[in-house]
Amino acid sequence: MIKNLVIVESPAKAKTIEGYLGKDFIVKSSFGHVRDLPKDNNAIDIKNGFKPTYVVSPDKREVISQLKKLAKEAEVVWLASDEDREGEAISWHLSEALNLNEAKTRRIVFREITKNAILNAIENPRSIDTNLVNAQQARRVLDRLVGFELSPVLWKKIKTGLSAGRVQSVAVRVVVEREREIERHKSVSTYKVVAQFDAGGKRMEAELNTRFKTQAEAEDFLQRCIGAAYAIESLEKKPTKRSPAPPFTTSTLQQEASRKLSFSVAQTMTVAQRLYEAGKISYMRTDSVNLSQEAMTAAAAEIARSFGDNYVKTRNYKTKSKQAQEAHESIRPTDFAAIQVSADRNEQRLYDLIRKRAIASQMADAEIEKTTATINISGQPEKLVATGEVIKFEGFLKVYTESTDDEEIADDDVKGMLPPLQEGQSLNLQRLQATERFSRPAPRYTEASLVKKLEEMGIGRPSTYAPTISTIQKRGYVEKDNREGKERAYNVLTLENGQIATQKKTEMAGAEKAKLFPTDIAMVVTDFLVAHFESVIDYSFTARVEEEFDEIAAGKKQWDKMLDKFYSSFHQTIETSANVERSSVSGARELGVDPISGQKVIAKLGRFGPYVQLGEEVEGTNAKPAYASLRKGQFLESITLEQALELFKLPRVVGEYEGKDMKAAIGRFGPYIQHNSKFYSLPKHLDPLLVTEAEAVELIEAKRKADAEKLIKSFPENPEVTVLNGRFGPYIVVGKKNVKIPKGQEPSELTLEQCLELAEQTPDKPTRGGFKKKAAAADAPAAKKAPAKKAAAKKETGTKKAATAKKTTATKKKAS
Repeated sequence: MIKNLVIVESPAKAKTIEGYLGKDFIVKSSFGHVRDLPKDNNAIDIKNGFKPTYVVSPDKREVISQLKKLAKEAEVVWLASDEDREGEAISWHLSEALNLNEAKTRRIVFREITKNAILNAIENPRSIDTNLVNAQQARRVLDRLVGFELSPVLWKKIKTGLSAGRVQSVAVRVVVEREREIERHKSVSTYKVVAQFDAGGKRMEAELNTRFKTQAEAEDFLQRCIGAAYAIESLEKKPTKRSPAPPFTTSTLQQEASRKLSFSVAQTMTVAQRLYEAGKISYMRTDSVNLSQEAMTAAAAEIARSFGDNYVKTRNYKTKSKQAQEAHESIRPTDFAAIQVSADRNEQRLYDLIRKRAIASQMADAEIEKTTATINISGQPEKLVATGEVIKFEGFLKVYTESTDDEEIADDDVKGMLPPLQEGQSLNLQRLQATERFSRPAPRYTEASLVKKLEEMGIGRPSTYAPTISTIQKRGYVEKDNREGKERAYNVLTLENGQIATQKKTEMAGAEKAKLFPTDIAMVVTDFLVAHFESVIDYSFTARVEEEFDEIAAGKKQWDKMLDKFYSSFHQTIETSANVERSSVSGARELGVDPISGQKVIAKLGRFGPYVQLGEEVEGTNAKPAYASLRKGQFLESITLEQALELFKLPRVVGEYEGKDMKAAIGRFGPYIQHNSKFYSLPKHLDPLLVTEAEAVELIEAKRKADAEKLIKSFPENPEVTVLNGRFGPYIVVGKKNVKIPKGQEPSELTLEQCLELAEQTPDKPTRGGFKKKAAAADAPAAKKAPAKKAAAKKETGTKKAATAKKTTATKKKAS
């Protein structure tokens, strides 16, 4: 008989908790959600209060079977999934799927996986919070209704296979509108004037308090400064204080990890999850900046021990967002004294960030003295201003400085110290320089800055940010990419030794790193949704829906009534959209006429993406149009006739090699060279319109050399078997199967028989939905007996082995 069965959603979490509980407790994992809506149209009974039908996921049947058996034997079942809506829903689904007896079922929650927190939770159990469950159900049902009804409209009107979603479509709209804002931006140049002085043997810089609109104005100012005297007109010293940022929420952690560690949003959450499950940090899905009294005391003790009592300043932070979800704590270490917590580099780096931010939040203000020197130019109305800061007391800056998304340094950032100065002091001008600078459009979003924007708009919650960002990239609406800048000329006017010199210099402008770019399909879909489903992707409406979920979670609103109010108007709009002409939403544009052939040039959206078409099919003739794919950074709505005509120069014959033509072209996966029926991808620095014969030959030979070095051994009698060199060392390929080579075995000495034998011993790789054999059994009615055999075999091998196998399947399913 089992005394206590504890069920959590993660194997890693189960392992950590098991270490804290005694022999009377068995801890098992459900491997995430165990039930979901079926993938057909019968999942939601709209007429009967939007009642959902749930089914046990195919890859969780074995898990449920094992948990049922253990639950029957247990005296008490403890449901210990996370304390948020998703976690509450997992506990509820487990209770339903396992047919748990309410009298012997306990719900426990904790915000950190430590011994004290776990034991305290067991001493204070509660029942399942149906309000939280209903809030999660409302989100799941609403998103299913939107996806299932809106996506087919996109298939009919725009392109098969497209998807739409209540939050994802709004996120795409944000990226599209920013791209169009950038396209509309007209850069304006101004002249920034900076003076360099010798102040008592030390160099000092000062900036003019105004900018000039034209080169003539800047030159006129420099002319007026020839022979002028410069002196300190006034000195202002102002003591200021700088306070630390609050501890991390989910979104601020994602933003700071992106800026400081170059982590993607999904990577941040994956690494944070591992730290949480290992008991190193508190729960990582939160929109609260609060710290518990216990955490503040522990932080103060660590600060006093490391830096002294004068560095301690206990602070209570309040969450500004009115949409803040359940009363979680902010993200913090479970033990402030722990410095090294993981051998994994990324886990340690993220932990350091979390720990330093949490500790800094409880430290004293930094005390800074800001000095502003105003410099007079004899005979001129303009003034030069030099600023500098001296840190009098480091305070929290000793531990942590928050970074910023701004690409230009803000005026109030910490600046260098000024040399000793006095009012009336004369300064020796070394150089006065006016540099042409250009206005910039709003920057494209990074993953983290898009999360920040969505949070500011009240769209999404801590649990939805990462999935939303991942989804819009997987669906092909947004691409995360680097773009090279374009060379731009600018003027520099320099006054030195009484002479003015003019120089023309060049710089690379507009370079982008890891920014989000919308695709053409994103623009076409966004325009269609804005025109016909404005309410669904209206920013304020989407934020209001999130607030209604919060009200359901607080027990202030009934979830079925909220859904009914949304669905009645939404479904009516779906039916009205049937009258929309497909041609009106295709994004097609007539660009003009080719001056050489006299044929029309049209930009269109096709099955494999955007393209341009030269000419049209004419019945009764052999005339066929020419097609060319758009290049990266080109859009249907903005491509010009001249740019389109350039694309028709491809494919082009670059030259000849080994008696065969080499052709440069652009395909679905980017630009390439074709030679002798083989394809060679062009690297980013080579343009298919400009690549030379020599560069193409070099590319082909480099690829051949790499392939030759990759091949260790082949077998003419069986071409499907090869021994290759890979990134992680030698391996065998047998058909589509990759086979590991045992240690101590020389790859070049392997025989065909040995390779085939090793392949036979290597199990088939799991497919996305589970193992291949299982998928086949599920699909073929004649094979229904196979799963029973497999289940029986698993039963014999014991619970532990079955759970391990299921872990692999669950992971694959989650990824899919």
